[in-house]
Amino acid sequence: MSSVARGWIATFGDIAKFGARVVGHVVSGRVLHFLGESLRQAGILILGSALVIWGLAFILGLQCGIEGAYFSRSVGAPSNAGVFAAWCDLREIMPYAFGYMMSAKVGTGLVAEIGAMRISDEIDALEVMGINSLVFLCATRLLAAWVVLPFMYIGAVGAGFFASYLAVVEQIGEVSSGGYFLIFWMFQNPPDLVYSLIKGMAMATVIVLVGCYYGYTAGGGPVGVGTATAKSMVLNTVLVHLVGMVGTQIFWGTNPRAPIGG
Repeated sequence: MSSVARGWIATFGDIAKFGARVVGHVVSGRVLHFLGESLRQAGILILGSALVIWGLAFILGLQCGIEGAYFSRSVGAPSNAGVFAAWCDLREIMPYAFGYMMSAKVGTGLVAEIGAMRISDEIDALEVMGINSLVFLCATRLLAAWVVLPFMYIGAVGAGFFASYLAVVEQIGEVSSGGYFLIFWMFQNPPDLVYSLIKGMAMATVIVLVGCYYGYTAGGGPVGVGTATAKSMVLNTVLVHLVGMVGTQIFWGTNPRAPIGG
């Protein structure tokens, strides 16, 4: 095995151990000692990322609606445009859009922020003051993500649904509003929303943990922080696809949950 492969395997192991420690601090309740910091981080997530994520979801919802409408027309079934929009928005596009934006904005921001604290000895100063830096810097951010991101994700799904409706019914006009919603809701149900939310939150959890790891372990000055930021972006992009693939296989791989056939 090459040294590069061994290095990647060792890094995965280190991230897994680091992530387990952070999750343990959250689950055990130790993070509640810094509840104020968690709420502050939750506010930063809402103000800094909500509109960006919802905007991307709206644009991708338009694309799903347009593609679904023209594809349905091409096969002679324009009234079924809602099928493509329902599956595209909820099952695949929204989780991936959520993961991409989290990787590009939140994950890299965590590396830059925590990494800057590491190279400027601020983390060491926290330890000198008797504050558990792992809990204060990483567990609080994970708790904030778990509190805020489910609502942001559901809002993104709603933005995508609304955009698809505008594209199919108002822009292209292939089907009436009632006909669109009849097919649209027929091909999805509440468990699908729950499964989609699980996929999105699994991606978000991985992204936050990877970002915290690379920031917390950064070194080598500003150049080292920049390198760590780039590494986190690459790894998070790969992990988003892995989580998406595994989630789709688990939730819909053996049962597409579609009202087709007997």
